Amino acid sequence: MELVTTYICKKFDIGVNDNMFGGRLMSLVDDSAASYASQICDTPHVITIKFDEFIFKKPVRVGDIIKIYGRVITFGTSSLQLYMEVRKHNVHNGEQETVTSTHVKFVKIDAEGKAMPIGEKVKLRYAERIKKYGKGLLSAEENSNS
Repeated sequence: MELVTTYICKKFDIGVNDNMFGGRLMSLVDDSAASYASQICDTPHVITIKFDEFIFKKPVRVGDIIKIYGRVITFGTSSLQLYMEVRKHNVHNGEQETVTSTHVKFVKIDAEGKAMPIGEKVKLRYAERIKKYGKGLLSAEENSNS
């Protein structure tokens, strides 16, 4: 899995029980997954079509840092399914605890909003990057060295 987003929980993220509101966390996962899918598919034109369940295992409180990780599970003709995992990061010792995880499915769309194929070039490039670098997205440093 690769790191997609890091976020610090703020007061306005908190619900009535002094934990991060579940809907806010779900929104962060959707946003992170969409940006990841867009980068993998080389287009901002992807839409969320399905989420699996969210089970919240650990609370997130003000000041907690969360890291959202992702990986492609499968490519379809016009879709891709991602596995997304949210972890609470302890800045003092680097340990991480899983807060929640889910599968998210996206479809690549055209200008009219109709599904369009994800090219074989995109799928092959992702597989090659995973094999060579252990992640699907390249950092600026790796990109300049290739």
